Amino acid sequence: MPVIVFPSSRLFWVRVAALLFSCVAFSVASKGVFLSRGGMFDWCMFCWVFSFTCTLLVLLVELCGLQTRIPVSWTNFPITVACYAALLCLSASVIFPWFYIRNHTYYDNKIYDYRITATVFSCLSTVVYLGEVILSKARPGEVAGYMATAPGLLKVCQTFVACVIFILVSNPVSYKGYPPLQWCMAVYCICFILSMAVVVMCVGECTGCLPISFPKFLSGYGLLAVAMYVSATILWPLFQFDDQYFGKGSDATNEIAVAVLTGLNLLLYLADLAYSAKLVFISV
Repeated sequence: MPVIVFPSSRLFWVRVAALLFSCVAFSVASKGVFLSRGGMFDWCMFCWVFSFTCTLLVLLVELCGLQTRIPVSWTNFPITVACYAALLCLSASVIFPWFYIRNHTYYDNKIYDYRITATVFSCLSTVVYLGEVILSKARPGEVAGYMATAPGLLKVCQTFVACVIFILVSNPVSYKGYPPLQWCMAVYCICFILSMAVVVMCVGECTGCLPISFPKFLSGYGLLAVAMYVSATILWPLFQFDDQYFGKGSDATNEIAVAVLTGLNLLLYLADLAYSAKLVFISV
């Protein structure tokens, strides 16, 4: 029978704080903000509930001492979910007030208070999850899992940015019928799949299943991703904003955001490639 042990480390209490803050955020939002389900509200709820659930799982496993019985790499899993939770809560902290507090008239101050409370606790969750990532990431010379290194954390950021791009280009669909824009979409999809595959292989301890060594795979994939994102960074704004190819109305907010995020992901892949070229890590 598992024995429950309460750790006294800072990391444990940071996770407890993250659990409480994310719980308050989605509890207040679900009960007191009086919003219809769907759209951005569902996204914010997903961010908070996902973060809460993953943190609860990590705490339960560590309290019960079940790390060796879980079929994942425990040197990679906690920091991976913490990084995703930080990014998700950050997005909710921006989206929720932007859509549900800004430019709204309130006939009941309680509704306003509930929405402010949800936003505040979402921001607190973001800060605490970021603190967990900082406490968990590998230090120079320390033996750690790949996801605790800078390239591993960059993979999480790359996949998250790609997911945001997918949301923006699909509502409304802004790439159909134009081969250069379809190529950009292919770039986003291929690089997302490969980055997510690296994350899954590291968390699932499957890096040894590759027909080539994992470092060689990372180097080749990094070069490919940088080359593909360079093309997308050029082609997306060139064809998306040129009236000769793609006439637009006055509102091109999503397309501008995609162009910015494409450039951001290119920088992330460049940094990833630079780190991967010099970093020596030990998989545990």
